[in-house]
Amino acid sequence: MPAFEYEALDAGGRARRGVVNADSARLARRELRRLALTPVRIAAPREKRDTLLGGKKEPRLSPNDLVMMTRQLSVLISASTPLEEALNAVSMQTDKPGVRSRILAVRERVVEGWRFADALAEDPKSFPTLYCAVVAAGEASGDLGGVLERLATMLEKNRSMKNKALAALIYPASLALVAGGVITTLMTQVVPKIVEQFNTFEAKLPVVTQIVVSVSDFLASYGLICLGGAIVAGLGFWRAMKQPAFKREVDRRMLMVPAIGKLLRGLDGARFARTLSTLFAGGAPLLDSLKGAERTISNDFMRERVDGAIVMVREGTGLASALKRANVLPPMMIHMVAAGERAGEVPKMLDKAAIQLEEEFDTASTVALRLLEPAIIIAMGGIVMMIVIAIMLPILRLNSLAAG
Repeated sequence: MPAFEYEALDAGGRARRGVVNADSARLARRELRRLALTPVRIAAPREKRDTLLGGKKEPRLSPNDLVMMTRQLSVLISASTPLEEALNAVSMQTDKPGVRSRILAVRERVVEGWRFADALAEDPKSFPTLYCAVVAAGEASGDLGGVLERLATMLEKNRSMKNKALAALIYPASLALVAGGVITTLMTQVVPKIVEQFNTFEAKLPVVTQIVVSVSDFLASYGLICLGGAIVAGLGFWRAMKQPAFKREVDRRMLMVPAIGKLLRGLDGARFARTLSTLFAGGAPLLDSLKGAERTISNDFMRERVDGAIVMVREGTGLASALKRANVLPPMMIHMVAAGERAGEVPKMLDKAAIQLEEEFDTASTVALRLLEPAIIIAMGGIVMMIVIAIMLPILRLNSLAAG
């Protein structure tokens, strides 16, 4: 039975919003009048998941919307609210029509008798496969509220880790871009005009000045060609990264870079540990949990090695032993998993491992950022100082000749 959104007035003249189930808009109005409500607006039922509104496709749920919905559902369901009512309540809490329509579409399927996970899977752009797998595990275990709470925490942590990784790169990249722009402007606009003045005296320029002038001439003559070549090379690298074999090799070499490799291992290891803990604690079988957690690893080489570990677990090898043989995850995490296997508390130990890896990433990225910023400033200052010296030396030499 379709679900209709409505706005109505009660007997006291107060505005009411909600959802009513009916076979048609006319029957929906009749149902509202039966409830002593005066209909103001009734939205047409959602015919298709990808309905076009105003020529535009409805937007998918953003990560923030997904976390908020999951957290609200976990609270309502843990309070013994029926799933249908919980979805209705969550849909009425958002001011975004696109988000509301997608939640109501899921509710409509649930009312029709679909499993919650299957209803979510109808909209893969808003609800990823991993999300649906965790929900399915929660339904199977009978603890959907608790699983949704852990799922919301996992989504928040993964989003936080991703945002911190991006934030750690944005400022240094911006600083380097500005520094490069300033230096390029000096070399292509300022230095040539000053050199023109020196050429009128036909005096021999100091070595430092000759170097700066040569670089300036090169940038003036071939700067655009170099920029175009860099853009073409960047586009070529981006296209090459679409090839699995090339990306896997690049990812493998990135793990070998000092400091950066450790950060990458920790970042993917934290996501893997938290996702595996959420799935396993939610009642999913270990192999299914491992396959789901594997999809959160962004490094292709690490994912390939972990896939080999999953094969070993399927053949009877212990989890800690298999992950150790993969030789890509942080050793601390392997030790925590081994301790969890001995104590029978693998999800709990995975959670602790994820927390520790996240803290290590925060510390390492903060230190790297604090070191990178002054390094860029010092490098920029050194180059600018060299340009100033190259300009001042001929001026001082000319002054000394004039005084003599």
